[in-house]
Amino acid sequence: MVTKDKRIDAYIVKSQDFAKPIMEHIRKLIHKNCPDVTETIKWGMPAFEYKGPFMGFAAFKKHFALFFWKGAIMKDTNILMGKDAKGSMGNLGRIGSIEDLPRDTVLARWIKEAKKLNDDGVKIDKKEKPKHEKKEYKMPAYFQKELNKNKKAKQVFEGFSPSHKREYLEWIVEAKSEETRNKRMATAIEWMIEGKSRNWKYQKK
Repeated sequence: MVTKDKRIDAYIVKSQDFAKPIMEHIRKLIHKNCPDVTETIKWGMPAFEYKGPFMGFAAFKKHFALFFWKGAIMKDTNILMGKDAKGSMGNLGRIGSIEDLPRDTVLARWIKEAKKLNDDGVKIDKKEKPKHEKKEYKMPAYFQKELNKNKKAKQVFEGFSPSHKREYLEWIVEAKSEETRNKRMATAIEWMIEGKSRNWKYQKK
């Protein structure tokens, strides 16, 4: 029986409309081709585990990204690791609609290959892990300044785990404009005053 994580349900509901059918389709394929997979949320994104890290996906404002944890050592690298397949682009590059996905038979083959790598206990060198999993963010002066203005928010932030700190820093640093950055900082301060992490909406209650 398929066991679904309600946090992923919530993530899909709150995503852009174009991404919803893509995520539902990929999610279904993952369960079909790896029945024992476990759903969770990591780095604020839907993740799937099977005998260790396995797959994950994320929806952005204008594109969807699919990640294979061991994509760098999978056989079909010419297709799997496209020219745009890095960072937030995922292993397939930018996906803007369900029509942009490879055929189901191809996706199924990749999922089964990724499953076999985990079945066989194949390890991936640390240097080969996807960059989006390793990137760290330093505290920018402009955010530190805002935190210094609010004792409660600063106290909460300093008490966060490294992963929760990184989620907030990534969200703010990756803003495309100063206006967006300022809005995100204001929201972050508001949430932290309430003791909330960046992805509190997707956490189990």
